[in-house]
Amino acid sequence: MDTTTRISSSRALKRERQRLLREIVSLQAVSSQHELVDLLGARGFEVTQATVSRDITELGLVKVAYDGQHIYAWPADLATMPAADSDARLRRVLGDYPIHIGRSGLTLLLITEAGVANAIGQAIDESSFHEQEGTLAGDNTILVLFADEQRLEAWLERFEAMRSVAQMEGSTR
Repeated sequence: MDTTTRISSSRALKRERQRLLREIVSLQAVSSQHELVDLLGARGFEVTQATVSRDITELGLVKVAYDGQHIYAWPADLATMPAADSDARLRRVLGDYPIHIGRSGLTLLLITEAGVANAIGQAIDESSFHEQEGTLAGDNTILVLFADEQRLEAWLERFEAMRSVAQMEGSTR
């Protein structure tokens, strides 16, 4: 095998290895280079950690926090990665702070302690709650706006259920 053929073959193997590496991190949570070495090895690519490190750099893979750990991700996949638990923050603030709920038409008024409304509003916005048209937070009041009665009722039912669970969990901390 001449030099040109070896180089061409080497480049093809590298492209295939990197394609597989992208596929692996797109399909499963991988938290270390050593784990990537093992996963590639199981698929016929015997590589070193140094090779995987170079591939990670060349591919632009990034480490992101996900589901309580740091994993490698392909940047193009970040927008479509499901949130590990998008309601965790909301449950936490619902367990930590009292909230009184009032209503005016298709607007719910959530009244809490001074200085906390922004955190609760942000937690609602980041949660799986999507029936609302939007939220507006002040110092101790959050307005949650709805387009129709059905969405308001569905949202309120879910919110109250989550709040009950969060308060029970909060009392056991």
